[in-house]
Amino acid sequence: MQSKADTIEHYLNGLDDERKTVVADLHQRIIEVLPKGFEPTMQYGMISYVVPHSLYPAGYHCKPSEPLPFASLASQKNSINIYHMGLYADDQLMRWFTTEYAKRYTAKPDMGKSCVRFKKIHQIPVELIVELFSKMQVKDWIILYEKNIKR
Repeated sequence: MQSKADTIEHYLNGLDDERKTVVADLHQRIIEVLPKGFEPTMQYGMISYVVPHSLYPAGYHCKPSEPLPFASLASQKNSINIYHMGLYADDQLMRWFTTEYAKRYTAKPDMGKSCVRFKKIHQIPVELIVELFSKMQVKDWIILYEKNIKR
């Protein structure tokens, strides 16, 4: 179910105590390393990290009134999920992530195209996720977006 929260604080306050602690900590760690230019906000019912219209006036091709999405953090029914469009658009970044994950953890990551799901919330690889979020600059995301995703 998609959250109707209009602020990150409202979103976090809507979570049970255990998930609130985990998601709030992860969000805080992400914004500490998030490259300059990305902004945290709510988008599509999730905590999102976007390229604002002030840096990319065209916005998201699917809905130009929305800022360009980059990544999101969400508490879903059965998992906490990271949605990172850089993983989807950049093969090198995906290889780095899956290689590092395999070095650090015995289980394979539960992944979709840009989604990484964590069903056991106390086994979330926080340091790896934080490192992932630090790896792509806004200008590099815009170049990848325009090359690989925007039609």
